[in-house]
Amino acid sequence: MPNALREFVLVSDMSTRGGDIPQPGDPKFSIAASGKPQNLRRAWFDTFDWRLFHAGLTLELTADRGTTELRLTGRDGELVATELAGSGQGRQLRWPCRIEELPLGPLREHLAPVVGVRALLPVAEATSVLTERRGLNEDDKTIAMLTVDKMTVTGHRSAAIPVRIAVEPLRGYQAQAAKLADSLAQIAGVLPATASSLESALSAADKKPGDYTSKINVELAAEMPAALAVTLVLERLFDTVEANLPGTLGDIDTEFLHDLRVAVRRTRSVLKLAGSVLPADLVNRYRPEFKWLGDLTTPTRDLDVYLIGYPSMTRQLVAATGQELRPFQDYLRRQRALSCRQLARGLRSAKFSALASQWRHDLAKIAQEPAPRPAAGKFAARRIATAHQKVLRRGSVIDANSPPQALHELRKRCKELRYLLEVFASLHDPAEQWRAVRELKALQDCLGEFQDTEVQRAELRAFATQMMADRSAPAETLLAMGEIATTLAGRQQAARREFAGRFAEFASPQGRARISALARGAA
Repeated sequence: MPNALREFVLVSDMSTRGGDIPQPGDPKFSIAASGKPQNLRRAWFDTFDWRLFHAGLTLELTADRGTTELRLTGRDGELVATELAGSGQGRQLRWPCRIEELPLGPLREHLAPVVGVRALLPVAEATSVLTERRGLNEDDKTIAMLTVDKMTVTGHRSAAIPVRIAVEPLRGYQAQAAKLADSLAQIAGVLPATASSLESALSAADKKPGDYTSKINVELAAEMPAALAVTLVLERLFDTVEANLPGTLGDIDTEFLHDLRVAVRRTRSVLKLAGSVLPADLVNRYRPEFKWLGDLTTPTRDLDVYLIGYPSMTRQLVAATGQELRPFQDYLRRQRALSCRQLARGLRSAKFSALASQWRHDLAKIAQEPAPRPAAGKFAARRIATAHQKVLRRGSVIDANSPPQALHELRKRCKELRYLLEVFASLHDPAEQWRAVRELKALQDCLGEFQDTEVQRAELRAFATQMMADRSAPAETLLAMGEIATTLAGRQQAARREFAGRFAEFASPQGRARISALARGAA
């Protein structure tokens, strides 16, 4: 109802002359019937991490008598783009749906920058019975159309939603329609609609928009035992692993595996950097377990990175063409299909099931009786200060002649510092935390570009060797891959040149003071 002047909800049962709408208290206005009810099937879509919701966008599908329409609206209900689909409109869409599966057109163009590589998933489904009513003035002229929406959420849980009324003025009668709406607002049981139809449907289905984030959003207190703080963080990280497990197994989109992998990597870092407050036997037992889980995810994620970056690779070709590189893309897809099956076997294995259940059990035991000392704030301050000094020491001795391994080791120390800042973020001033992480991230991005291009060049050589052995690489494809390797080498050299400036900025007196202030603030 994008052109509605006002929207209301009925919060009680009313028997009124107007059917579903109570007659306005002002005798200058009245409500009359208009048309037959319309039955609609409705569904709303978003990414798993609610990218549309956070961008103030709503994607709704409505189906009526063989016609299916997708509507993208803004925060104020204004129509942004629409697309017809379904019967007579070409290929039927299947959900979850990735952006490249949507028809070319304005809807896809608006969604692509927001959705990125994520798939669109149904977040709520409902049926609506829509009934139109005419709002009349004292001359019995129609001044507004009123739409009554009786919506019921469907799916795993069926629940009715308070009746919704939208008042849409007719051209030339905006002022009178506004007075009609004011009159309706004075009736007991008629309240302004403060939530959108989507938010109402989500609430009825016991869902909350934005309920997933890959961030470590655990509220810690400086005075709590450090063992309890670390345990709460580890529990939250495993929540993220388990939340992304179905999407990873279903291969819905690549970000499920990415978030699962990051949560595992953070877990390994916490066990290494902050595990001293936990029982030693627990840390020694689970560090190899989570290393196994991290190693399990590596091949598929590496191939995902290549395939995500493939369009960029083809655009950078000069001597070769995208068509000549196509066998390489086919090879990557075949390898990914194999690695996905191996990943799924590992995640469905008895070993992973045992890890998940026992990990939860052991963390719960620690949380019940954590060691009283040290306090989380002082512990965090010491760990952050130590990690910061390691970054400064390693970075300060790197020069133009340092081997690639030196930059790789510095990157790992930067990751450790970053993870500590994220783990104990709730102990810091948010503004200072944001500035410190932003400066560290700039250094990390530079080091990441250097290391990633180094790894990718080595992998390209391995891919080329294997493709030659399989006889799946024509000469022109190998030449195109060689051109990509040359481009990667150029990017690596540029990152190496950029490093000195990035590190100098991070290690400046202001940068040092910022990290030191965070450490003091945590204590």
